[in-house]
Amino acid sequence: MSNRLLKTVVACALAIAGVAPVTSAQPPAPAPLAIANPTYTAIPMEITVNRPAAEVWKRVGKYCDIGEWLQVPCKITSGQDNEFGAVRTIAGTVIEILVGKTELSYTYTQPVRQGQPYNLYHGTLEARPVTATTSKLVYTLIFDNSQLPDEAARAKDLAQRRTRFTQALQNMKTLAEGGTLPPPPSR
Repeated sequence: MSNRLLKTVVACALAIAGVAPVTSAQPPAPAPLAIANPTYTAIPMEITVNRPAAEVWKRVGKYCDIGEWLQVPCKITSGQDNEFGAVRTIAGTVIEILVGKTELSYTYTQPVRQGQPYNLYHGTLEARPVTATTSKLVYTLIFDNSQLPDEAARAKDLAQRRTRFTQALQNMKTLAEGGTLPPPPSR
């Protein structure tokens, strides 16, 4: 079979299979980013808990347990608690989708809102074993804060998030170790 005929037969077979033939042409350039100069910010936080990781996760790791330890209402509005794609609404306004999970962790994101640039907000909560009787709760947030007007605004936003989630970690520790939370502060 000639080389030209072989190329034609292969091209036809690929077309029938719905596969584009491999060419040496350069792929088109990707579209520009929606945010020209993102500044991805990660906030890693952790706290030691005097309980095994599995017990900690059983107490504070369900997807809507956030309502208890943030002391705000939480409702599963779509899907099933702890299942991929579950959607929770926190305090009636914050929507988050469960996008990843392991036996002792989950990761969520927030959807794009009309008229607002997407900031890639994701959070991961994990109960990490340390010893047979202790563990760490690790909470990491990551997002793009480039839409904030300046460094002062970014620093203020970072401090507020760190304060809020450090308190959440303390509340989780209290609950996981068998304690009870005081009434939530007035908001």
